[in-house]
Amino acid sequence: MLPVFFFLIPGMIAFALTKKPDSLIGTQLAAALLPDAATGALQNPDLAFPMLVNTLLPVGLKGVVICGILAALMSSLASLYNSSAMLYTIDIYKRRHPRADEHKLVHIGRIATVVVVVMGVLWIFVIQAMGKSLYDYIQSIQSLLAPAIAAVFLLGICWKKTTPKAGSWTLVVGLVLGFTRLVTMIANPNDDNWFTYVFNEMNVYAFGVWMFLFCVAFAIVVSHFTRKPTKEQVQGLCFGTATPEQKAITRASWNKWDVIHSCIILAATIAFYIYFW
Repeated sequence: MLPVFFFLIPGMIAFALTKKPDSLIGTQLAAALLPDAATGALQNPDLAFPMLVNTLLPVGLKGVVICGILAALMSSLASLYNSSAMLYTIDIYKRRHPRADEHKLVHIGRIATVVVVVMGVLWIFVIQAMGKSLYDYIQSIQSLLAPAIAAVFLLGICWKKTTPKAGSWTLVVGLVLGFTRLVTMIANPNDDNWFTYVFNEMNVYAFGVWMFLFCVAFAIVVSHFTRKPTKEQVQGLCFGTATPEQKAITRASWNKWDVIHSCIILAATIAFYIYFW
């Protein structure tokens, strides 16, 4: 639930302050975010957080926030580059060259890191082509990747007849559909046909829902034509197959305070939405 507070709440606060042009802060935010006179939509929504930091925080605290953001950015990039290099070096290169020594693997890892950095820089143009808001881009990418993963995961734990091949093929089909939607959104064709409507004009969240339902149906169909997993393979992994010992472990992993804290977080989130609506 934390991304709601990190991404949405500051933007909602900035949007609410732009509605107060009589205040100095509201005037500064409106000049930077450029709210549309007709719809009220912000033309520069990605500037909401830095403008809030610049206008609301005192000088000393501004530096603390900026240092925190830079430290988090460097930490995230370092872990991303390290994981990507390790993934390619160990899972791909080393399998094809099992006799490669440690020095060679380190050299290959460095090359993989440079390639990932270059690809990340080039991907900026893709982000710019997909919309004006960074948050919209993040949600769009998640909506293209999550449906197939969610379908396989939910079927895997809810339906013990789900087969391994059904899971694999559903992930592949979901990746192809998501990548097709991504390419079409970047190209932004003006053709008036069903393909353009589904893969470009349809709301990305609606597309995610339909893609999830399609992936569920696809996995079910493939499961009926491929070999079913044995009882031992799904023991303790699906609902209805857990042993009494496994059920006891699961029940002991949470208590009433977990429920209370979850309710508090949900209530706080709903309250923020209602207050800043």
